Amino acid sequence: MKQHDAVIEVMKANGGYAALGHLYAEVLKIPGVEWNTKTPFASIRRIVQDGRFFFKIRPGLWALKEFQNKLPESIFPHSKTPSKTRESYTHSYYQGLLIEIGNFKLYQTFVPAQDKNKIFLNGKLGELTKLSKIYRFTYDHLIEKAQTIDVVWFNERNLPSAFFEVEHSSDIQNSLLKYVELQDFNVDFRIVADRARRREFEAKITLSAFRPIAPRVKFIDYDTVSELHSKTSELRLIEEGWR
Repeated sequence: MKQHDAVIEVMKANGGYAALGHLYAEVLKIPGVEWNTKTPFASIRRIVQDGRFFFKIRPGLWALKEFQNKLPESIFPHSKTPSKTRESYTHSYYQGLLIEIGNFKLYQTFVPAQDKNKIFLNGKLGELTKLSKIYRFTYDHLIEKAQTIDVVWFNERNLPSAFFEVEHSSDIQNSLLKYVELQDFNVDFRIVADRARRREFEAKITLSAFRPIAPRVKFIDYDTVSELHSKTSELRLIEEGWR
């Protein structure tokens, strides 16, 4: 079997689409494929860019052309999908990537209760997270803020390590206000959005109200999240090969 045939087989088994992390984990299990390379993950990335067979849905997510009209709306919204629904699918996709990255890094992951049933690829966000309830790590009024944050990573001491707010279309300032309330904790504050919103973020973070947290808040664009997800998946698989 040829390399691209193995990628096609895995995608077909997954409904005609797959994230790079899934391809990394499954393609190399296909028997009878000669890779003859020390960088099979790079080969997989090259293969999915072959426009004869595949197309890119969004960063890190690829599909087979022959399945283009058969894909679930949550994966590949059609022309009649309402814009609010499209935004919701995009938002939950990046939440899912952040959850999986946290899981790969052995953090305990959390999403708000209202997001647990949102779709991520072929499952729900709540099926990915390690925590069903947020830890009561501080005062109640601060817990109320923390449990509305899109993705939270907790460390082995059950304390928050990183907060992520995915800002697809909502006001970045609202997320920054949450971070101000939580500034006394030793956590990483992250705003995740399309790279086109970086200037908006930079304008907001310079406001005097956000001066206490400005050095600690970083902007991460969607492409970077996707790349981090695929690289973290790759590293996890390499580490498993050492055991």
